[in-house]
Amino acid sequence: MTDDQVSTADTMRERADESRLKLWLLVGANRLVVTAVLTVSFFVLFSLGTVFEPGLSTLLRNRNVIAWVFATMITADITIATLVVTIGQLILSQENGPLGDQQQRMSMAMDFRGYVSELVDEPAPADPSAFLRVLVNAARTRALALEDATEGLSNEAAAEEFDEFTSSVLGNADTVTDKLDGARFGTFDVVHAALDFNYGWKVFQTQRLEDEYADVLDEEQRTALQDLRQSLAMFGPAREHVKTLYFQWDLINLSRLIFYASVPALLVSGMMVTYVDATTVVGTTLGVQNLLWLVAGAFTFTLVPFFLLLAYILRITTVAKRTLAIGPLILRDSQR
Repeated sequence: MTDDQVSTADTMRERADESRLKLWLLVGANRLVVTAVLTVSFFVLFSLGTVFEPGLSTLLRNRNVIAWVFATMITADITIATLVVTIGQLILSQENGPLGDQQQRMSMAMDFRGYVSELVDEPAPADPSAFLRVLVNAARTRALALEDATEGLSNEAAAEEFDEFTSSVLGNADTVTDKLDGARFGTFDVVHAALDFNYGWKVFQTQRLEDEYADVLDEEQRTALQDLRQSLAMFGPAREHVKTLYFQWDLINLSRLIFYASVPALLVSGMMVTYVDATTVVGTTLGVQNLLWLVAGAFTFTLVPFFLLLAYILRITTVAKRTLAIGPLILRDSQR
């Protein structure tokens, strides 16, 4: 058994077989920054179209063309706003329910908090970041206990594997704890840090090590290994719960932002349909007709609701894909 089979890349960046820039755009960057990048990029590319298609400026002198383009955008923006209403209804449907359902939700939440309190020997924190951090610290504490318990193993292969495994848990726990410290729910920082704790692989390793070295481990060592597995397994549902709450939080923010952007976008589209023609603006700037600058700017502005939707959904779907499995199931080729 090689070290690579005992430990694996822990953080999301290390596990992903993708570029740093791509991961930054998909999950790391502020969604408003991503929206701004998409907006500016589209405006520049659309404006540069005159270099490759000089006839575009001539085409836009036809009022019917401008009216058709922006009439289409009115329909598109209304469709996006309607989609946001649907998303809002989906979120509300998960929150609404009869008293019995609400009582069951409350009971299950309190039961899980009770399990966590027993695990860490203190009341479970209310803050999501601190809640996850105490679970990671519990795994770290139990990894230290396992390290001490297995230090004197006579089997050289077992000693080497347990040393590698506990070092991996401790290193990963320290990294995630540092990232969770001071992270505030409502930003992506809490979920981002939680994604860096590769608990599923570690749960699998505790099962494999206990089975493979069943004849080597004594009762104390086996108990220490099982205690570590328990703390790692508790992190899974806790992370999923915090992730679900963040998704709902983010979708609510998305709904509000799209509504804020849709009204000005509809206003601009309506004004372009009603008032703009070849005589509205004349002359050129930087060798490009001012009419084209106006159409490019207005068209890009009307696409802002779509860019907002794209920026937020990209992150939500990326995180959802990376957390499809709960527990020791490895879905990504880069981790196998």
